[in-house]
Amino acid sequence: MSDSKLLASIDALVMDVDGVLTDGTFSWSAAGDEIKSFCFEDVMGLSRARQAGLTLGLISGEDSPLVDRFASKLAIPFVAKGCKDKGAALRYFADSTGIPLGRTAFIGDDVNDLAALALAGFSVAPANAQPQVLCSVTLVLSRSGGHGAVRELAELILAARSP
Repeated sequence: MSDSKLLASIDALVMDVDGVLTDGTFSWSAAGDEIKSFCFEDVMGLSRARQAGLTLGLISGEDSPLVDRFASKLAIPFVAKGCKDKGAALRYFADSTGIPLGRTAFIGDDVNDLAALALAGFSVAPANAQPQVLCSVTLVLSRSGGHGAVRELAELILAARSP
């Protein structure tokens, strides 16, 4: 099946957070609060994807309240945080939503994403992902994590689904 047909069949978009929705950096304030930056292009892309009927999910290796805040802002119903086995989390996503793994896209950037990438029907990496990830995915985006990669993917899915 061509990439375009695979993209057109996608009903769910599940994402890693750090390195995908952020550029992978974080800061601490003087009070010890963690600070992450999210890209507004990605926010708009996810809003468009949700409006088009895609189910969204986040799977993060970190247990950060910022992930919950991002999910709340964007009405993302599925969130798995502090996740050591992202493959198991993606299977749980599929079971809980009823969306088959074959109709799910997963985007990740590092070695801890490999199990989920291997299970997803369409595996994707931002341009700046780790080499092991880049050589294992169906699609490498032109944009980097935290710099519009998720928007790029969302727009590709939406374009493929358009008549």
